[in-house]
Amino acid sequence: MSDGPFKARVLVVDDERPILMTLQALLERHGYEVLLANSAAGGLSLLEAGKPGIVLLDIGLPDANGLEVLATIKARNPLVQAIILSAQDSLSNAIQAIKLGAFHFISKPYAPEELMSLIGRAIEQSNLVRETADLRAQTQVLTARLKKAEDALKPLFKSRRMKEVEDLLGRVSPSEANLLFTGESGVGKEVMANRVHALSHRANGPMVKLNCAAFPPNMIESELFGYMKGAFTGAVSDFKGMIAEASGGTLFLDEIAEMPAELQTRFLRVLQEREFRPLGSTKMVKADFRLVAATNRVIPEALRDGKLRQDLYYRINTFQIEIPALRERREDIAALVQAFLHRFAAQSSKEVPVILPEAMEMLVRYSWPGNVRELQNAIEYGVVLCRHGQISEKELPSEVTLPPALQGRNAAAANGHGKVDALNLENCEREAIVRALAQSHGNKKRAAEILGIHRPTLYAKIKRYAIEL
Repeated sequence: MSDGPFKARVLVVDDERPILMTLQALLERHGYEVLLANSAAGGLSLLEAGKPGIVLLDIGLPDANGLEVLATIKARNPLVQAIILSAQDSLSNAIQAIKLGAFHFISKPYAPEELMSLIGRAIEQSNLVRETADLRAQTQVLTARLKKAEDALKPLFKSRRMKEVEDLLGRVSPSEANLLFTGESGVGKEVMANRVHALSHRANGPMVKLNCAAFPPNMIESELFGYMKGAFTGAVSDFKGMIAEASGGTLFLDEIAEMPAELQTRFLRVLQEREFRPLGSTKMVKADFRLVAATNRVIPEALRDGKLRQDLYYRINTFQIEIPALRERREDIAALVQAFLHRFAAQSSKEVPVILPEAMEMLVRYSWPGNVRELQNAIEYGVVLCRHGQISEKELPSEVTLPPALQGRNAAAANGHGKVDALNLENCEREAIVRALAQSHGNKKRAAEILGIHRPTLYAKIKRYAIEL
């Protein structure tokens, strides 16, 4: 990475003193700092000591061929821009100079205006190359930090149920058996699918994902099976489709119960016959993928309501693995919090913040209706807002910090657009505090215990809501 703004320092390497003096005067008149050398050895020495950004280099030097010096310069410092100034203006010299990395080749004698224009363009190129190198270095550092954070997000389970899930995944992932993940939205079914792929014999193949709930019913078929140009209006080119993309790897169908029933029948045939035909094609294509599916619907209800066909269900249900809701495995919350802290701190280029005990208590106590996805969002919220390397209750989403008696009422407090009415929530919270104080006869310690919050938190809320005692 560069140490600061680029300085316009030019090294001139030429064995003729009049030329050195003329170029020095010209360059200094235009505000450049100039370094002079009358030999290849002197030029290479100044290259190390003076760190110029631009080199004006003659070919006919007394101790070396200028083109050889050019190769050495570019090998030692690829960021330096070199302009060849030479009376040896043969086409072969010019071509060789450009091949070796010269910015430009200019013949002697030259017009000063032309030379200064070239130097200006070389300075711009040098700045651009340096900025690119800086960005590349920063990207590498960030990538390394993100990889470290992603590694921290590998399953870190303390709860018995999730340890059982992980143990089962370890045994079934190396097989070709179909897997069906069930569980509420946000519990981590896609994360588990990624884990299956990583542990399988197909790990070096693609992991292709299709969320059946994210596309209109009439588009899922073309996304899944692909199509040929002209198969339908708007099909302006061939499209392989997800099944073909997953060849040699894993196909993850999220929310599979949202796939139209008639398409479920066609997909079942793909699983049975291991071949398919893209839309608009007359040729069958081999299907080589391992299926992992997921749904947040309750299976008996999905079967009863016709959302999931029984014949497809029996085919994909070789192993059905339920991922429990986060509220049913609170022992996992602390480890997940730490993993998310590392991830979002890396993304924000921040030091990993500390969760204060009171905030952690709120995180563990909260019911997490949105499960791990909601926890992830809450931690990202906290990392973005935190100051001084600490996350307190003030840096957590308001719903997480509500007393237990009020949690979950956000649905009832939602307006017609599905957004939480903050005023209604605040009224509910104030009412709960007033009732707790009345029940405890004004004893703040007892009121805090009733509400499930710390006394300092209660004091802050009493002051916030101007509650008179």
